[in-house]
Amino acid sequence: MIAELPLHRPTFGSLLDSDPAFLSNQEDDDSSNKNSPTSSNRMSPGYYNGSTPPSGEGSPYLSPWNQPSPYTKSPWVIPSPINHNFSKNGLVGSLAREEGHVYSLASSGDFLYTGSDSKNIRVWKNLKEFAGFKSNSGLVKAIVIHGDKIFTGHQDGKIRVWRVSSRNPSAYKRVGTLPTLKDYVKSSVNPKNYVEVRRNHNVLRIKHFDAVSCLSLNEDQGLLYSGSWDKTLKVWRVSDYKCLESINAHDDAINSVVTGFDSLVFTGSADGTVKMWRRELQGRRTRHFLVQTLLKHENAVTALAVNQESAVIYCGSSDGLVNFWEREKHLSHGGVLRGHKLAVLCLASAGNLVFSGSADKSICVWRREAGGVHICLSVLTGHGGPVKCLAVEEDQESDKGDQHWTVYSGSLDKSVKVWRVSENAPEWRGYHQST
Repeated sequence: MIAELPLHRPTFGSLLDSDPAFLSNQEDDDSSNKNSPTSSNRMSPGYYNGSTPPSGEGSPYLSPWNQPSPYTKSPWVIPSPINHNFSKNGLVGSLAREEGHVYSLASSGDFLYTGSDSKNIRVWKNLKEFAGFKSNSGLVKAIVIHGDKIFTGHQDGKIRVWRVSSRNPSAYKRVGTLPTLKDYVKSSVNPKNYVEVRRNHNVLRIKHFDAVSCLSLNEDQGLLYSGSWDKTLKVWRVSDYKCLESINAHDDAINSVVTGFDSLVFTGSADGTVKMWRRELQGRRTRHFLVQTLLKHENAVTALAVNQESAVIYCGSSDGLVNFWEREKHLSHGGVLRGHKLAVLCLASAGNLVFSGSADKSICVWRREAGGVHICLSVLTGHGGPVKCLAVEEDQESDKGDQHWTVYSGSLDKSVKVWRVSENAPEWRGYHQST
C-alpha cells in the first residue's frame, strides 16, 4: 500500500500568520564539537534545499550562531487567529525566544521542555515560560523525561542528568553526567576498555566521542538508550547511570533510536538502514542482539517512531518518504506515506495518528485505518523553517467519541508551535491513495 499526496497541494493553515522576525544577536559557539572526527559528513544532503543552509546542527551544519538567552525576558506567545474549537485541526499558539534553533522537545503533562543550539533547556507550562536551565557546552539534540529527572543528549557527546527541586518546582539542578566520573576513571585503567576511532587515537568504550543525536527510555526495564554520530548505540542503567553495553550498531551516524513493543529497540542511521535489536540473556548478563534489518537503501534514515498500541514502526528518510512495518504482519513492510517534498526530519505517533515533520516546513497528519491503510487528515503549515522535532500529548478536553491531541513542533525558525488535532477530522480532499 502506498499513500500519496499530489505535488501541488493546497496546504492546511495557509491563511495562518507566520511568526514575526526574530532577534538575532550572534556570538561564537565555543562548545560545539567542531573537531570531531566524524562530524563533518553526517546527514543526507537532501536536508535543506535553500540557498543558505540552516545553522546550529553541527553536522553537517556547524554553527557559530548562538543566541544569548536571558531568563528574565518574556517570550512571545502568539495566539492563533483561528478559533481552534471551531476547526478540527489547527494552530493554538506559538512560542518563540531569541536563543536559537529548536532541536529537541519533550512533553510531560502540563510541561514542555525545549532544547536549542544556545545550550539552554527551556521549561514551558500552559504556553508560558516556567523555568530554564543551561549546560556549559553542547547544543541540546535530545531530551527524555523519567519521573523527576530529565536526560539531555548534547553535541559534545555528553548525556546530562537534571532534577527538579522538591522545594521549588521551577528550580532545576544538574545531578549527573553519563558516563559518571567514577566509571570513567575505573574504566580508564584497563586497556581493553579502549577502542580505536581513528589511527593512533583511542577512546573509552563507555563514552560517546561524537554528538549524542537521540535518546530513548524503556521505563519498565529502567534502561536508557543513546545513539550517536560515532555510530554506536549505548545502553545505560537509569538507577546508577552505569553503561551496561556499547554496540557498534551502524556504518554511519545513528540519527534515531526508539524503544518499541516486545522489548525491541530500533535504530536508524545515515547509512540508510533501520535495525531491530532484542535484549537477551547471555550467561549471567544480558546483551542486545541484532534481530533483523528492516530497511536498507541509499537515503539516510532521519527519524523513527513507534506506535505501541497498534505495534507499528515508522521510519522517515532524507528522500521525504515515511516507510512503516506492522507487528501483526510479522513486521513485514506495510507501505509508504508520500506527503513531503523534502527530507522527513522527525516523527511522532499517538492513538491512531502519526505526524511527520519535514525540511519542507510542513507537518503531515496521518490516520491509520483498519487494515493498515493510512489517510492524510491535514497538512499543518506556518513554520518559517524546517520542522526538526515533535512531541504529542493527549488533549485534556478529549472524550471517547472525539479524541484530540496537543502537538508541539520545534523548528529551525527558532519557534515552537502548538497545534490541536482531532482523530475524527475528515480526510483531506486533495489526498489520493495508490497501491
